[in-house]
Amino acid sequence: MGKTTDQLKQKITELPANPGIYQFLDTEGNIIYIGKARNLKKRVQSYFTKSFDNRKTAVMVSKITDLKFMVVETEFDAFLLENSLIKKYQPRYNIQLRDDKSFPWICIKNERFPRVFGMRNPVSDGSEYHGPYANVKVMNTVLDLASKLYPIRNCNFHLSGENIAAKKFRVCLEYQIGNCLGPCEGFQNEQEYNESINQIRQILKGNVSEVIHHLKAQMQAFSAKHAFEKAELIKQKLQRLEAFQAKSTVVNPRISHVDVFAIQTDDNHSFVNYLRVVQGAIVQTHTIELKKQLDESPEEMLSFAITDLRNRLKSSAREVIVPLKIESDGQFSVTVPERGDRKKLLDLADRNVRYYMLEKHRQKETRTSKSDDRAERILTRLQKDLRMKELPVHIECFDNSNIQGSDPVAAMVVFRSALPAKKDYRHFNIRTVEGPDDFASMEEIITRRYGRLIREQQPLPQLIVVDGGKGQLNAALKALTQLGLKGKMAVIGIAKRLEEIYFPGDPVPLYLDKKSESLRLIQHMRNEAHRFGITHHRKKRVKNSLTSELDAIQGIGPKTRTTLLKSFKSVHQIKKASMDEITAVIGPAKASLVFRTLHPE
Repeated sequence: MGKTTDQLKQKITELPANPGIYQFLDTEGNIIYIGKARNLKKRVQSYFTKSFDNRKTAVMVSKITDLKFMVVETEFDAFLLENSLIKKYQPRYNIQLRDDKSFPWICIKNERFPRVFGMRNPVSDGSEYHGPYANVKVMNTVLDLASKLYPIRNCNFHLSGENIAAKKFRVCLEYQIGNCLGPCEGFQNEQEYNESINQIRQILKGNVSEVIHHLKAQMQAFSAKHAFEKAELIKQKLQRLEAFQAKSTVVNPRISHVDVFAIQTDDNHSFVNYLRVVQGAIVQTHTIELKKQLDESPEEMLSFAITDLRNRLKSSAREVIVPLKIESDGQFSVTVPERGDRKKLLDLADRNVRYYMLEKHRQKETRTSKSDDRAERILTRLQKDLRMKELPVHIECFDNSNIQGSDPVAAMVVFRSALPAKKDYRHFNIRTVEGPDDFASMEEIITRRYGRLIREQQPLPQLIVVDGGKGQLNAALKALTQLGLKGKMAVIGIAKRLEEIYFPGDPVPLYLDKKSESLRLIQHMRNEAHRFGITHHRKKRVKNSLTSELDAIQGIGPKTRTTLLKSFKSVHQIKKASMDEITAVIGPAKASLVFRTLHPE
């Protein structure tokens, strides 16, 4: 049960009983959880009126200090909005999608004699886009079938009637080997070409049976006219299409348009397999992995996966076949089959997801075994070299960064099991130190970092590495002593010049073998902290330099500077702007000040 402030209680009581999404925020204003609800008021109140057996949920609720919400028209809108916001903000306590790649599409280009090709990111240019496809291999199989059935061009010539009549183009090798029928020189007219495109369009839509029916009618017509060579060509196309259809048909073709989802769950993850079925043929298949955050039920994980995959793969199927009874978002009906052709489809999806999960476990065991052996060897060596009591599984390394005292910042990198844990990296803007005082800066960031870990009851590292010699090390030790942490963690400093390792209270440094894995690990951490800090420092300097010239203009405040930079993007563009252009943004009086200062002559 979380401690609710009066303001938060008031917000909860004022929530509407409508569909929508809600966002929980912590003390720093970070979004820690995003959820959807058919009834916002009931759903949000439930977090604060019941106890939770799951510790993660209880911890999450205890951190809620504020909430935001958004009302939508339907529950389906809430599904989509929740999905997009989770991807945008990636809250700590939401289900994490382990596979969020962009999917390929097949484009029928909006042009005369359209080209057909694969691409990743569709654009609004009037072209047709079919897909997305679960992987490139599936897309290429369809493209290969289409190109063998209907030779079309792959050049990017502008095949206008005028250009073709003027003989601006010549047929290329693709024409010579039979992959194109030469529309660039008028060997194929537009009507014949578009008939081929229409047939390709039907295949891309999954209407293979219709194309087969059309080709059979054509073959019979050619046979009746004794055009046996043309009839033979059509027969070859039919054989390719029927072979393609035979590979895909797994159930009754009367199952016209359905989505099938199967789920398998282990301790921390769920795996979901998706099949798209059109006229009894599987036209797409894809499997994703989801990471649990709050001990979500299989039904919750499955609902999340269905919303995500249907949204990303642009599915419009009105029926969804699943192994568990779940709530529909209003856009489809839910079927939990017990027998028949739909059950066969579900069993197929279940086999797919089981194989996928077993393969993932096998790969993880192999990687973990190799990684654990390496990590244990390195960390055992480091523990011995640094004379530590504990194995340093969790290490944190700090570095200060400033240039001539300007924009002082610091960086912390975290290594777990001898590998970088980049999600745990942190930047620090120095708040209390004036000028280039590395020792005071180090004391500040150590105090802030471990003071927060104590307040949040987070685990402490076994080893702290400070980039610098005895001065930085003593500053870090002073901060830890004030926090009551002296002796609870090992602390060392590494000086760059000769790579000396300093220990608290020991004036004589330790020199590790230059080839030792212990030194290489410490150097890796130090270099990573330096890189991470310099990157942040550079961004901060660039940001400050954008406004430095504007800051010097008397009578121009922060609001005006922001308005100018939003309109012109940079000081350089402001300098290039005319007096009239600046006046249109901030008015004549302020524009005169800016223009005269930036153009003194």
